[in-house]
Amino acid sequence: MRSVPKLIRRYIGILMLSCVLLVILNIILLAVFVANQTPNASPWKTAEEVAKTLKLADNGEYELPDSIALELKNSNVWAIYIDNGTKQVIWKTDNLPKTIPILYTLSDIASLTRGYIEGYPTFTGEAENGLVVLGYPKDSFWKHMWPSWDYYFIANLPKTVLTVFVINAALIFIIYMAANSKLIRSIRPIVNGIQSLPTGEPVYVKEKGLLSELAMNINKTSEILQSQKDQLRRKETARANWIAGVSHDIRTPLSMVMGYAGQLKDDPHITQDARQKAKVIVKQSERIKNLINDLNLASKLEYNMQPINSKRENLIAIVRQVVVDFINMDIDNTHPIEWETDESLTVYPVNVDKTLIKRAVSNLIQNCINHNEQGCKIYVSVAVDNGKCTVTVADDGTGVTDEQIEKLNNAPHYMFCDENTTEQRHGLGLLIVKQIAAVHGGTTVIEHSPYGGFSVKLTLPCCE
Repeated sequence: MRSVPKLIRRYIGILMLSCVLLVILNIILLAVFVANQTPNASPWKTAEEVAKTLKLADNGEYELPDSIALELKNSNVWAIYIDNGTKQVIWKTDNLPKTIPILYTLSDIASLTRGYIEGYPTFTGEAENGLVVLGYPKDSFWKHMWPSWDYYFIANLPKTVLTVFVINAALIFIIYMAANSKLIRSIRPIVNGIQSLPTGEPVYVKEKGLLSELAMNINKTSEILQSQKDQLRRKETARANWIAGVSHDIRTPLSMVMGYAGQLKDDPHITQDARQKAKVIVKQSERIKNLINDLNLASKLEYNMQPINSKRENLIAIVRQVVVDFINMDIDNTHPIEWETDESLTVYPVNVDKTLIKRAVSNLIQNCINHNEQGCKIYVSVAVDNGKCTVTVADDGTGVTDEQIEKLNNAPHYMFCDENTTEQRHGLGLLIVKQIAAVHGGTTVIEHSPYGGFSVKLTLPCCE
């Protein structure tokens, strides 16, 4: 369920990031708007400029420079000049509306300075002996009539803005969670169902909520997987039973073949060539018998049908016993075995099934013999490193190529040499070794021997 909090955190992060980006965008837009409105301070500047440039001409009338007069005309702005002493308009532009008064009191001047005259927003400029008033078109500017603020309000404005922002963010988050809580509740069982699918267990998600269609698909997928699992189980059971049945049926006729062939091999009344052929029959029958036994064991290990009786054992003693058995059987000394384990190390405790470990080591040594019929030297050693016990069986025989090593380590059944059926195969023997290592929590590594031949390392965890 780690993915659900992660998904929620992702949604919340996106929400908060959106809020922050929205605030930043609003600030940018506000700055752009303020920058665009900055020229709106020009009415006051224009009024001041008009007041400065309005001069009394020699003919006794007031005049404006042509550029300023043209600017006022283009903006549809009218202007008046109120004398300080008489409070009367002593100069006006030609476009002065008829409703604009000619005489003003102090209160009128105070009102028009901060507000309007007859709905026209007005802006003032101080002249030498009077006051210049500019009147802009109605609805062109909005003027704040009472520009006064509480001091503490202004002083605490940053804190107030931050508080409002936090409250708004909290409200947005609450609204968001309330709006999406139903979706989040729908996601949780969906995630649980998806996570349970790889376990192979039956999965059922209630088909309701916003994601009911996805829940339905998960349930269908689970049904398909369970159906396939059942079919595979039936196939595997049938395969295992078939192997066991065939192996059992072959044993009796094979025993008869081996018995009669053995008698013929030793019968002095038949020719030497016939006895030699009988000897080959005995040898190949023995191989068939061993193959059947290997096939049965491999099938049992693959389907967990082989009981594992693990006990604390001395690995060196187990391997040494197997080596001694092979030495005793090698009457012609064509496959001598060299024991390379340090004699000062007498005990390597491992928790294993002794019979299976002996079978694995026997298979490795027999593999060296089978693939070097002309003879070779076999090297067996036991070592420990970092809590791992390693049994190494190597030879100085013909060896294999790099490509064959790759196949032996990675191919599912470790079979090759299909082009020539007369050659020995690295088949079930190595497969069984790997299976035995696996059921004991160990590994098998196949590589080139340092002596020029073939080498296999069987690694098992040591007892603590």
